[in-house]
Amino acid sequence: MSIIGWGGSALVVVSLLQTRILRLRVLNLIGCVILVGFNLAIPVWPMVGMNAVLAVINVIQLWRLLRHRHDDAEYAVLEVNPTDAYLGHVLTAHGKDISRFNPGFTSAASPYAFLVQRGERTVGVVLAHDAGNGRAQIDLDYVLPEYRDFTPGEFVYRRSDVFTDHGFHQVIAPRRMRNSASYLNKVGFHREDQDLVLDLPQ
Repeated sequence: MSIIGWGGSALVVVSLLQTRILRLRVLNLIGCVILVGFNLAIPVWPMVGMNAVLAVINVIQLWRLLRHRHDDAEYAVLEVNPTDAYLGHVLTAHGKDISRFNPGFTSAASPYAFLVQRGERTVGVVLAHDAGNGRAQIDLDYVLPEYRDFTPGEFVYRRSDVFTDHGFHQVIAPRRMRNSASYLNKVGFHREDQDLVLDLPQ
């Protein structure tokens, strides 16, 4: 019986070590539910009450997170100058993480820069350059670790005007993002020769 209690406690501790908000809430909820059952069996009523309340809080927070996961009204896309000081700060602050998923990346060749905002918080960066023939080549689609379960970069692609205003009619995904094909397909990308391409409404 005690192993169940230890397991639930371990899940709660592990949940607090997560950088991703959604994963934190899910693990914390599972841990709390296990501890509610464990403390009911002992019984230790104060712990039952505390973990039950925490479980309810987690359910509410998960509902809020998932409800707005693909909500255009929850996110804003801001185009910024590629030499913008704040953009430079974001790229520098997350440089190691960016390099981990984008080896050899440099922002020097990206004249188009977009910040994805959730309220006052920057949650993602998309950089692109002109690939010719009315196509924008994505150089970077980066999401901060805690928001990676929410793919906020999709709002840049949904907001086609951020590209069409510059005369683009297609967006090409980076080839290193082929492992994210399911995400890109949901956003509207399709395979064209060796590239994953998004056709923009004119």
